[in-house]
Amino acid sequence: MRRKNPLIMIVDDEDAIRRSVAKILEYEGFKVVQAENGEQGCNLALQEEPDLILLDIKMPRMDGMEALQVMVKQGTTAPIVMISGHGTIQTALDATRIGAFDFLEKPLDRERLLLSVRNALSKRDLESEKKALQEENQELKRQVSASFPIIGEHPGLKSLLERVDRVAPTKASVLITGESGTGKELIARRIHEMSGRSGRMVQVNCAAIPNDLIESELFGHVKGAFTGAVENQPGKFQLAHQGTIFLDEVADMSLNTQAKVLRVLQEGEVEAVGSGKTIRVDVRVVAATNKDLVAMIEKGEFREDLYYRLNVVPLASIPLQARRSDIPLLVAFFSEKFCAENGLGPKTWSAETLTALRNRTYRGNIRELKNLVERILILGEEEVLGADGPAVSNDPFDFSQFQTLRAFKEETERQFLIAKLRDNSGNISRTAEAIDTPRSNLYKKLEQYQIQVDQIEID
Repeated sequence: MRRKNPLIMIVDDEDAIRRSVAKILEYEGFKVVQAENGEQGCNLALQEEPDLILLDIKMPRMDGMEALQVMVKQGTTAPIVMISGHGTIQTALDATRIGAFDFLEKPLDRERLLLSVRNALSKRDLESEKKALQEENQELKRQVSASFPIIGEHPGLKSLLERVDRVAPTKASVLITGESGTGKELIARRIHEMSGRSGRMVQVNCAAIPNDLIESELFGHVKGAFTGAVENQPGKFQLAHQGTIFLDEVADMSLNTQAKVLRVLQEGEVEAVGSGKTIRVDVRVVAATNKDLVAMIEKGEFREDLYYRLNVVPLASIPLQARRSDIPLLVAFFSEKFCAENGLGPKTWSAETLTALRNRTYRGNIRELKNLVERILILGEEEVLGADGPAVSNDPFDFSQFQTLRAFKEETERQFLIAKLRDNSGNISRTAEAIDTPRSNLYKKLEQYQIQVDQIEID
């Protein structure tokens, strides 16, 4: 565990020097432990596990070079700075070769000492971060061993996945709601993979298919059913027989198509365009949307009976803004995957960069983060990617994404409400008072923007 005040061990046979250096370091807020010879220093290195070791070279019995070798062999991870009043270039080179971080000459200059100490501790922090990322990567690899990994440790995400795992083995229809880029497709795939159904999962992007073709895509057609229908073609529901059909962007279906999908859910059969005959299908339906279907029902744009057929088990994906603590895990995952796929050497993300990435606003959620990570990897040439690197620090809004003033205002208001809820620990009454609005109005806004208070990450 990283200490709030780093512990520095001074190994020197001269008591006056130990006390002098200790006084300087303690004044700067460091904790200090002292050893009067090399053997004692080696023992204390194991017992105290200091964050940094200042090691004198010229000492009786076991000198500093021998102590350095022992410390390295016994697995001491703290950076070691050698000190000597009789140093030579060769001695410094030998110490560095064995594993020393730096070499200081006596008499010690206060500023030079503190500079070396801070540099050594920064190196240790970087190595600790690298080790942590490596451990996180190993955890990610274990998650990747599953068919469709969903990366994250946020409590809200874990709760969602527990619900997914409970509903997956059933035949119940599932409706996944949430913002674009939050992993609704991954949730659908996880449901299918854990369902035990023998058929495959067939995905349909309802928004990408023209209205005059979507019925043919979903239900199939027979030869001659329309111009260009030169042969019989099975529909997506038939292809998904004994499997799962994933209706993505289900809100974009026409009312006529909605009626026919409802029939499939009610009767378990489809009718190919131009056929006049029905075909029995055994299909699990999972649908997804980023729109407010209840509002669309009130406007007459979505069938209420279909909504209730789809919404047997509702699942809400979690926006990235609500689980910012997962961003380092996601960055490590995307980084390792992209580097491996493109023949790039391993990259380390500095703590400053990860903080900058955590503090950004991601209107495109995980999809936007993934694209940003890949862009940084392509443009950044350093092994350690810093916060001042390409595309890390930019405006939270990409204004080109907003087509209307209304869309911009709504997104701005949404982010404002999330920020104020976070400032007030998710307390509705305090938040309403802070922004000078009635609680009833705040509740309406939360419903309008699909903000779930229990999923907002509180710092």
